[in-house]
Amino acid sequence: MSSQTARNATNLLGKSPEELRSFLQKMEEPAYRSAQIYHALYAERRSQFEAMTNLPLALRDRLAREASIELPKILRTYRSDDGTARYVLALGAAEAGNENHTTKRATIETVFMPEETRQTICISTQAGCAVDCHFCLTATLGLIRNLSAGEMVGQVLVALEDNRAALKPQTNVVLMGQGEPLLNYDAVLAALRILLDPNGMAFSPKHTTLSTSGIIPGIEKLGLEKVRPKLAISLNASSNEQRDKIMPINQKYPIEKLIEVCERYPLRPWEHLTFEYVLLGGFNDSAQDARRVARLLANLRAKVNLIPWNPGELPFEKPDPARIEEFRRILGEKDVRAFVRYSRGQDVMAACGQLALLESAGRSESETLSQISPGNA
Repeated sequence: MSSQTARNATNLLGKSPEELRSFLQKMEEPAYRSAQIYHALYAERRSQFEAMTNLPLALRDRLAREASIELPKILRTYRSDDGTARYVLALGAAEAGNENHTTKRATIETVFMPEETRQTICISTQAGCAVDCHFCLTATLGLIRNLSAGEMVGQVLVALEDNRAALKPQTNVVLMGQGEPLLNYDAVLAALRILLDPNGMAFSPKHTTLSTSGIIPGIEKLGLEKVRPKLAISLNASSNEQRDKIMPINQKYPIEKLIEVCERYPLRPWEHLTFEYVLLGGFNDSAQDARRVARLLANLRAKVNLIPWNPGELPFEKPDPARIEEFRRILGEKDVRAFVRYSRGQDVMAACGQLALLESAGRSESETLSQISPGNA
């Protein structure tokens, strides 16, 4: 799926039905044409106007002159032994006049994880990240810029197209790549409305998850949305003292306040909150930590994903398998559902916490990848 551009053209990727309708009205075209374009772009995943055969030829030619469909460009693809693909994608300059975005060009990462009956696509919501979690390589980039709705939807389209021949019936989308989604709220929600729209990408809210480091105002706002994904909270510690050391955002939104907003969060009948807990060997993986986590979550309809830390160029250790199992067992005994999630794609730096564009740090990705093997990653 290649991008289509035109000089001074309006990029239609990421536009809502209302925005497309306004654009077509300015072209003095019937309003129903906007619904046809929306369907072709998102439901049929057609990225070239010439392929939108539900439109008359004259309109397709005019759109090719006056509009564009600007998808992220694949710069490199790293494929793991487990089938995971990590895409390094180039983005153009953000739309001028949008106060939520700088005009910087940017490079981001997207991960595609195939499974037996489904595939999961992990997308970025910002280039880099400002939250500065100390166990995450993305934090070393700092915040480069926010992504637009079209750049987020575009990541999904690119991953689906590149794997079109082997797609399974179900697609999961997780907003767990580079960036803090709730610090780019408006663009993230605009993208989600397209992804979750039955007339758009038609993904299910049950198969779409937004992960946050705990931005309390954003969590409160998200709970009021009619269209929203599942919510995952990156907890990673059992006390404020501990969390302050690895997640500076905790000093602004401490654990007790975070748990309070989670207790008020309006869960749907089928829904649980997910708490992500990255196990850092010798730091937050003790039996005492597990008991504290159980107490924190006692009044919540929640589950915990225990994620053994994925090695990178950061001063932490992999947790001992016995401590991982003890942690899971203690949570289970306290009636807290817990699952151990071993991240995929570790050999190509596609796993949780490993997404960072190493070239921007002054060394090539090939140099770093050559030092990591599936046996020690």
